[in-house]
Amino acid sequence: MVAHWLAELDGRTVAVEVPATSANLGAGYDCLGVALALTDRIELEVRGWSRGRIELTVEGEGRDELPEDRDNRFVRGLEAALTAARGELPAGVGWRIVMHNRIPLARGLGSSAAATVAGLVAGNALLGDQLGQPELLRLATDLEGHPDNAAAALLGGFTISARTEDGAVDAVRFDPPRDLRAVLFIPELRLSTEDMRDILPDTVPLADAVANIGAVALGVAGLASGRYEVLKQLTVDRLHEPYRAKVYPQLPALIGAAREAGAIGACLSGAGSSILAFADSMAGITRIEAAFAAAAADVDLPGRIEVVEPRAHGARVLTGP
Repeated sequence: MVAHWLAELDGRTVAVEVPATSANLGAGYDCLGVALALTDRIELEVRGWSRGRIELTVEGEGRDELPEDRDNRFVRGLEAALTAARGELPAGVGWRIVMHNRIPLARGLGSSAAATVAGLVAGNALLGDQLGQPELLRLATDLEGHPDNAAAALLGGFTISARTEDGAVDAVRFDPPRDLRAVLFIPELRLSTEDMRDILPDTVPLADAVANIGAVALGVAGLASGRYEVLKQLTVDRLHEPYRAKVYPQLPALIGAAREAGAIGACLSGAGSSILAFADSMAGITRIEAAFAAAAADVDLPGRIEVVEPRAHGARVLTGP
């Protein structure tokens, strides 16, 4: 029998919107991120008497690919939020889900974290927002394994996040500069986050670690004080991009082309394959677009270019239960 609290929700709907994210931002491996105005919109209907059936419709990215079961990242987030707030779910609960996805899969733009956070926010909305942002962020991090994309997807803006010694997750966010734009080269090439993490070494040279610490400290302090030119230093990495370039050999050419075209900063987005370059003028955007197109042709890497704003707000409820 469906639990009384869930029976009361039967037939209710909620719609949420969640942004793409870019993690690391170069030197800030596993701790920095930014939300981007490239979004997924997901509509949910509670079907309390469906014998556990999940009905999934996907429009756009991930169509005919995403699992129609409880391994679906949105469903995992949804049920984690409900369980955290109310306890174990009854076996009979089912869901009707419609996804309108613009975030590409396996391109380093946080599609997995977006789905997880969307599920958490939707579940929380169904229960009247019983969980606060710290709890939602902890749940998202537990499901995703690290907080960088999850924090940016949940909170929006630029985020700095890390696990604390007691197992909680702490995050600080700040608004992106008004004129800043992200120029994305999104290859057709897909890269597995797990595979791209597996190629990283267990230890790194001390000089590389020190260089990254300095870049992150300067970058965070600069961005927080409005000096976004520090992105030029922040987006230079020595801990993960050099190793990932061994299996993604087109990476240095694409990043180098954006920097030579005058990008404020350029880096691998997450674990790739997308490349992120920052600009603050139409002229700068045009130069970077041309540089990406030429470099991609030179290295024979098909893809597309999108220009998006960094997004100040994270996941949000569009229509509530």
